[in-house]
Amino acid sequence: MSAPVRRTQLTDEVADRLRTRIITGQVRPGEFIRLDEAAAEFGCSVTPVREALVTLRGEGLVRSSPHRGFIVDELGRADIEDIFWMQAELSARLATHAARSATLAGELTALSAIVYDLERSVRSGDAVRVGEHEYEFHRRVNLAGGSKKLAWFLSAATRYTPHGLYTSDVEWGEQAVASHRRLITHLADGDVDAIRAEIHCRFVDARERLVRSLEAIGFWEGADHSASA
Repeated sequence: MSAPVRRTQLTDEVADRLRTRIITGQVRPGEFIRLDEAAAEFGCSVTPVREALVTLRGEGLVRSSPHRGFIVDELGRADIEDIFWMQAELSARLATHAARSATLAGELTALSAIVYDLERSVRSGDAVRVGEHEYEFHRRVNLAGGSKKLAWFLSAATRYTPHGLYTSDVEWGEQAVASHRRLITHLADGDVDAIRAEIHCRFVDARERLVRSLEAIGFWEGADHSASA
């Protein structure tokens, strides 16, 4: 049983939970999401669940069926590739902007401290803190880029990242620590090509981890869901 959803920003929180379930294959294409069942599980009324599903319908993750409710839509391999490609491109763009920022020197010190804390949390197996440090590291890099509109688009794109899949994985965490330290060096050197390569490498790894996770549960067995992309 999931913990009750907080009473603030209910629709967004319910949408986040349902989105993660769809992306990670906890609910499969063709399955119904029942309003009353979801509301009972999340500890809220039916209204925010319905509003959340309308949001997900706009994102192409579910479709509505007259008199029957909401059905999980197809999610192909090409969809996964596109989601992570988009995030990589936006992240790389922001990071290269950050490399040219006049305030970068001060940010590098703060970023190094965050990576130190991240490493400690990875070693202790504290997935919650790993997630918090990851968020803060990328937030500071993105804001240093000085492009609020681009950062907003990236924030919207990261809604499709199943963060819990990664933050509880020690191997992923150790690789993230090493990658972040390399990125800090590339930022300090102003090496745009190395920045882009480092960021794209991490998103390819994240994509492949998700694909392997979906394959392990037989997500695409019996149907070619990628054909719908």
